Amino acid sequence: MQLAYNLTMIDYLTNLLKLQALDFKETTDKNAESHRAELRSSIPQPILAHYERLVARGKKGVALVRNQVCTGCHMRLPIGTINTLMQNQDIQLCEICGRYLYLPETPDVPAVEAAPAPKAPAKPAPKTRKRKALAQTPA
Repeated sequence: MQLAYNLTMIDYLTNLLKLQALDFKETTDKNAESHRAELRSSIPQPILAHYERLVARGKKGVALVRNQVCTGCHMRLPIGTINTLMQNQDIQLCEICGRYLYLPETPDVPAVEAAPAPKAPAKPAPKTRKRKALAQTPA
């Protein structure tokens, strides 16, 4: 039962992303209106209403999360929110901008051996000041 709930949460977010791409004309789709109506019918009304409020203000309704930062407002997200997104437990909202958060799946990248850090150029030795010889006046 829990697995089916998780799949629908992921589906809601992906449908919101597709709807956002259509709303902000990020895709060139000839049947945009029919796809938009189909996507709107697959998203629950409370989620769709919140999304539409954001779009009415000229904001995108879904923001990607990169490096634990909301790409909508560029603020760092709490680790609890990140963990919930990673576990696909529930739909999360950004506490700052109110956008729905979407954590893209990261591809498994093989560990690359770290290259040695470049050495900083050596600083030149500080120049010493020559003391001026005190002019001694003959007495």
